[in-house]
Amino acid sequence: MSRAALLTECGRPPQLTDRAAPVPGDGRVGIIVAAAPITPLDVLCASGTSYFGVPATPYVPGVQGVGHRADGTPVWFATSAGMRPGDGSMAETVAVPDEDVVALPAGVPLNDVAALGLSAVAAHSALTRSGGLAEGEQVVVLGAGGVVGQAAVQLALLGGARRVIAVARAAEARERALRYGAAAAVPLLPDDDPATLAARIRDAADGPVHLVIDPVFGIPAAAALRALGAGGRLVHLGSAAAPTAPIESAALRSGSISIIGYTNNALTVAQRAESIRLVAAHALAGRLTVDHEPAPFESVADAWARQSAGTAPRRIVLTL
Repeated sequence: MSRAALLTECGRPPQLTDRAAPVPGDGRVGIIVAAAPITPLDVLCASGTSYFGVPATPYVPGVQGVGHRADGTPVWFATSAGMRPGDGSMAETVAVPDEDVVALPAGVPLNDVAALGLSAVAAHSALTRSGGLAEGEQVVVLGAGGVVGQAAVQLALLGGARRVIAVARAAEARERALRYGAAAAVPLLPDDDPATLAARIRDAADGPVHLVIDPVFGIPAAAALRALGAGGRLVHLGSAAAPTAPIESAALRSGSISIIGYTNNALTVAQRAESIRLVAAHALAGRLTVDHEPAPFESVADAWARQSAGTAPRRIVLTL
């Protein structure tokens, strides 16, 4: 038997329960779980209102986690819990398809990798595969207080950006972005319109802005488009601020601006693994982290409720 967080009703937190340990085999790898983050995707799927449809209950949530194989090898793994029938990472032991398991270097900080996970994969891929980040470019990261934004600030610099400008609503987030290496941190104010925020971004820039990472959309995205230099690119990967944005045709045409949509779902298994290995290597070297809160597995119901209600100030990582 092993413990698992079982979700029996959509919209309610999972509860700890005992269940038979899953048996590896038929291409599935047994993993002893060390940590599993509670992500917005987990909460969305479990709400029953996601674009994946209402999940079959009961199930164990958790779209990703970290742990060890039976031989002690540290690993990161992904699941489709909440998106397709089957159990996820929030359990003491799991059995995961071999292709969804990525071996990690010895000594890697597993809690950090759990907190970074697919958010850092999105940041890295948006910068490189979609955004085409080139050496010496200036990058604007919107939503720099979120996990994707935090990772993007650091990964842009690690990927060769000359300069990063972070945009965030909270003063704490802006201060953290500066500690992570951003050259400037621009406040997002409640009464901002696109022109006002664009002027603030341009004032913080040193020369043309080449690339924008946008996990928020809305007014920040419209403003960042106005601040982009000729031939600039905006990679859009989320709508944390708003589902629509007041984008002007002239802003796109006058600078030959490109807007590029991004989703992790478009990555191949090999691309995802490549990004995870890069993220883990940076974490091991102390070059990459995000603000997170370790929480004991026993507190899963409370931790889930806080993450779902938006009262958790940082990514919660369940530790087993």
